[in-house]
Amino acid sequence: MAKVVPFKAVRAHRDKVSLVSSRPYESYSDSELGAQLEFNPYSFLHIVNPGYKFQHETSSKERFKMVKNRYIEYKENNILHKDEVPSYYIYKQKTDSTFYCGIIAATTSEDYQNNIIKKHEETIHDREILFGKYLKTVGFNAEPILLTYPENNLIEKIIGKYTHNRPEYEFTSRDLKSHYLWQVSDENDITAISNQFEKIGDIYIADGHHRSASSSLVTDYFKKNNPSHDGTEPYNFFMSYLIPESHLKISSFNRFIKSLNGLSKEQFLIELDKLFRIKNLGQQLYKPSKKHHFSMYIDGEFYSLYLRKTIYKIDNPLSDLDAQLLYDTVLKPILGIENLRDVEKINYKPGKNAEIDLKTFVDSGKYEVSFGLFPASVEQLKAIADANYKMPPKSTYIEPKLRSALTLYEF
Repeated sequence: MAKVVPFKAVRAHRDKVSLVSSRPYESYSDSELGAQLEFNPYSFLHIVNPGYKFQHETSSKERFKMVKNRYIEYKENNILHKDEVPSYYIYKQKTDSTFYCGIIAATTSEDYQNNIIKKHEETIHDREILFGKYLKTVGFNAEPILLTYPENNLIEKIIGKYTHNRPEYEFTSRDLKSHYLWQVSDENDITAISNQFEKIGDIYIADGHHRSASSSLVTDYFKKNNPSHDGTEPYNFFMSYLIPESHLKISSFNRFIKSLNGLSKEQFLIELDKLFRIKNLGQQLYKPSKKHHFSMYIDGEFYSLYLRKTIYKIDNPLSDLDAQLLYDTVLKPILGIENLRDVEKINYKPGKNAEIDLKTFVDSGKYEVSFGLFPASVEQLKAIADANYKMPPKSTYIEPKLRSALTLYEF
């Protein structure tokens, strides 16, 4: 049973939220970041980039302390305030073509550690440690972990009751996404939501594996150093955004390979022919339309690759995943890519502009060959997590992408 609880969010006032909240820090180019820091004095980016105020670089330890100081200043200047009662927060993100709607809440490190909050992605321990040190110093979550759960009629009914009313927040960001937030502080609604999540059971991480792992480390640290620990302290929880599985959008990451591992194009195609039915499509753009089909661009031409299923054995949920299949059949044995994080050999780009990107980046001369993948499904993600497997890096590009400092959780 998943434990999901309300919390007292720290957040901006209605008239300033569009100025305070931001995209995640790492998503900004240098020029975008500079413009925000120069011309928007309210941006949360001033908190997470405190060295800008002093025009100098800082060490990690110094920077973390300065982040904490800027955060305190924002609260002292009443740019950020803390809600008086524990609440759930219904958040809706909308574009011209789609929308996402779910609940911002606190979830437990205990559920993460006990695999009630299930993972499908391997984490890098050094990144967990570094971000854990950051969290211990600053004392807040600024971006929720994206979690997904099966459809639940009662939760949807409660959400619908609130979304028919005027939102607490309503603004459109520069990336043309509209954002809406409703506060749920009614005790009956809070109890009903909490009870439904207990009945749901397992929930799944869609995005934010490193941040949830780091939050778990923070819980262990404070638990170890608190002789009065009873499990109710704020450090036992982390902020999450929970959406139904039907609201989750999964796209693929395409693969861009820098060399053919000493093979000529002809030799490479001969090796591929042992595993795939290959069709040369010339300049015809091709996008995979089903699982176990791939697109490939090499030497000015597109190819379709269809797996010969009598050759490749699918015997578990991971081997059924196209990202793993491509690694097992092509990237490792033919192209010699053992480590999928080796940027000297392979890179990844989201599959939104798949066909164009496959061609453009190879034609530039930076890469020798590119592969387009069919997106994984929610069912595949869950099956892999249920079986305790981990997907290869960059197997999924998952939306919605969430903003920083729409709500903050203090621990």
